[in-house]
Amino acid sequence: MSESAVPVPPSTVVLVSGGSRGLGLAIVTDLLDAGVKVAAFARTVTPDLAKLAEARPDRVHVDSVDVTDRAATQAFLRAAEERLGPVDGVVNNAAVGQDSLHVHTADADIARIVETNLTAPLQLTRLTVRRMLAQGRRGRIVNVTSICAQRGFPGLVAYSATKGGMDAATRSLARELGGRMLVNAVAPGFFASEMSAVLGPTQLDQIVRRTPTGHLTEPHEVVPVVRMLLRDQTNINGQVIVVDGAASI
Repeated sequence: MSESAVPVPPSTVVLVSGGSRGLGLAIVTDLLDAGVKVAAFARTVTPDLAKLAEARPDRVHVDSVDVTDRAATQAFLRAAEERLGPVDGVVNNAAVGQDSLHVHTADADIARIVETNLTAPLQLTRLTVRRMLAQGRRGRIVNVTSICAQRGFPGLVAYSATKGGMDAATRSLARELGGRMLVNAVAPGFFASEMSAVLGPTQLDQIVRRTPTGHLTEPHEVVPVVRMLLRDQTNINGQVIVVDGAASI
C-alpha cells in the first residue's frame, strides 16, 4: 500500500494561532476537552487563555507571539514541541480585520492585512510541514478563512482577498502534499461580534434575514467542524467547508 493510501492519523498535538479569544479560544478549549494537547499563541495572552494553561500545564503551551514575527513563531514551535511533543496539527486562525472602503484604505493597512492574514499563515504552514516531513510524520492543516472569500462585501476588499488566497492555497497544498497530510479550510459566516462595525446594523440585519437558520454564526457552531478535520477519518482533503447557516446560498 502506498503512503498516500494510508489514512492520516488524528492530530494529537495541535498548534493554534490567534488562540486568545473568540473563535480561536473556542477551538483551543474544544480540542483540550477532546483530549488533544494544544500549543496556542496570540499577540496578547488573554486571562481566559492563561487560565486554560494554568489548569492543564501538562497539555497546554501558550505564549505571546506576533504571527508575522517568523523568528518568534519558530521559537514558539520549538518550545511547544519540547514541552508537548511533536506537532501534528495546525489551525491557522490568527487574522486582522478591515474597517474601511478600499479607496480609503492606506497602503500600510493593506500591507498589514496581507502580511497577517496571508503571508504569515503560509510561512507558519511551511515551517510546521517541513518539520513534520523531515521527521517522517504526517499531519493535518486547517485554515480558518471566511465567507468573505466567496461573496462580496463593501469595506472588506483586502480582508476578502487574503481569505480567498488561503482558500486557494488550501486546495493547492492538498495536491502538493499528495495525501501525506490533510489540508482543509473552514469558512465561517459573520460572527455577531466580528466586523459588525464596517457592515453596520442594516447590512447585518439583511444577512440574518436571508439566513435560513435565522442567526449569525456562533463559535460553537464552527469548532466541531475544526475538530472533525483534525481528528476524524473522513477522506476530506483540499476542501473549504462553509459554516454560515446557508446565508451565502
